[in-house]
Amino acid sequence: MIVLNSILTAVAVHALLMRGDGCASASHGGDRCRMTMSRIRPATTSEFRTPAAEGDEPNDRRLTVGRRRLLTGGSLVAASLVGQSLVGSAARAAAGTELSVAKVEITPTAETYLAGYGVDTPRKATGTAAPLFARCTILWHAGVPHVIVSVDVLGFARGLHRSIRSQVVALGLASENFALTATHTHNGPVLPDKLDPFISYAMNSTLQAQVRAYGDQLATTIVQLVRDTLDGPRTACTLDYQVVDQHFSANREKLPYVESDVPVLTARTPGGEPLAVLFSYGCHPVVAGSQTMFDSDYPGDAVTRIEQATGAFAQFLLGPAGDQNPTGTRGWAQRSLRGAELAQAVTTALLRPGRPVAGPTTTHYREVSLPLDVTLTAGNLRDVSAAYAVRSNNLSLPGYYRRHARQMIAQIDAGTFATSIPVPLQSWRFAGSPDLRLLLAGGEIVSGYAVYFRARYGTSNQLMFAGYANEVPAYLASDELLRRPATYAGGIDTDFPGIAGGSMTVYGWLGHLKGRPTAASPDGAEQILIRAIAAALAA
Repeated sequence: MIVLNSILTAVAVHALLMRGDGCASASHGGDRCRMTMSRIRPATTSEFRTPAAEGDEPNDRRLTVGRRRLLTGGSLVAASLVGQSLVGSAARAAAGTELSVAKVEITPTAETYLAGYGVDTPRKATGTAAPLFARCTILWHAGVPHVIVSVDVLGFARGLHRSIRSQVVALGLASENFALTATHTHNGPVLPDKLDPFISYAMNSTLQAQVRAYGDQLATTIVQLVRDTLDGPRTACTLDYQVVDQHFSANREKLPYVESDVPVLTARTPGGEPLAVLFSYGCHPVVAGSQTMFDSDYPGDAVTRIEQATGAFAQFLLGPAGDQNPTGTRGWAQRSLRGAELAQAVTTALLRPGRPVAGPTTTHYREVSLPLDVTLTAGNLRDVSAAYAVRSNNLSLPGYYRRHARQMIAQIDAGTFATSIPVPLQSWRFAGSPDLRLLLAGGEIVSGYAVYFRARYGTSNQLMFAGYANEVPAYLASDELLRRPATYAGGIDTDFPGIAGGSMTVYGWLGHLKGRPTAASPDGAEQILIRAIAAALAA
């Protein structure tokens, strides 16, 4: 049923490195949409503290930069200009690296609902502790735009991601040059599909319709952000990369892997002043705990502090945090403490350039299908349905377990259940001595995969490993977890270990990922995922 070998042991890592084949044997209404854009220059702290003027609305194209206001044309003009900029000129193609950045506030109004924790009464927001943003960084290399958008939400489901991606690609951007990531705050708005709003939050059809409406509005806002950033000012820059550290993560699955690396990719003026920084850390953004206020948790706190301290634009990528929780207590004070610690590490790094890199020079996007451990015989499906019937009547279980059980029974009866999970994988390569690879993996990927690939590709000094990118369909557990009798990240519980448990209930799947019980067994999710990541990194 579950694999006895794992990539996440020193022996397996060594064996895989020696073989070199990449194969292992071994919390889950309307908007205030204010956008800011900048030519990216050293700015004073007071400029970054200046809020957008009251009355700026999503369709108000006056864009605020500190105390300046920029005027852009309407949507048709903007789209036309984007097309021109994507074609580019010979002069731009020879210009090297340029930078464009922008952000837009996406905080819903109070009286809408919060995502991140399974509840039996939807968590209604009473206000905002810190605003939520979508942030966009564009690196223009030889005139070609490479776009990363980070959004203060729990994660994007497949439908919402594909809608956003198709609209961005329609602007003229190559699909492999666009990345959409979630900061995974657990005090952001509920989005459609994942986590499943009915299973996770007991939302009725009326509330779910509101969720879908906000999702549609968010998609429109993100696409407009990309369009305006593409059409906005560009600033010539250099890029450098370094790795610093933080130590407030702990492995909640009791594995020995603990995230400490903080990769820092910095864009600077030719004179060395920081213009923008893309940084990462692998720790679940649950430091604030379950609240009734919208908040971006420690990543948003860190971003705000970095911008105030340096004048540079800051953007966060969540690392392999599927099994990484913050140490210490939960609450506002702890969120601010962890944000300040991370910001200090990054601002200190900005004082001195890291090693030069250039690009991205190569980009790649693919999807991989990971199998669920589901046997499709009629007798087995009857047994699975019976197990879920027991769960659905067990009042000692959390409500989301019972709602999940009822939904799985309905899917079995209708024959509409899934047997695999699609996961997007994306890689960008930057030229340097040595090269730098950026991996953007979908899902709540656990840290053991990063341990393996860092060992294979030269540690974090040569590999920036991020998760929660493009789509977050489930936790991506390794065999080391899938062989356990119970594991939240692996989606297994002791009552019925052959059906979905733990995290796979709130994500709405029939079973957990398929493992590889023996070396002679067919490949499971771990082996398939490793091969796909290796192929993406090699592209």
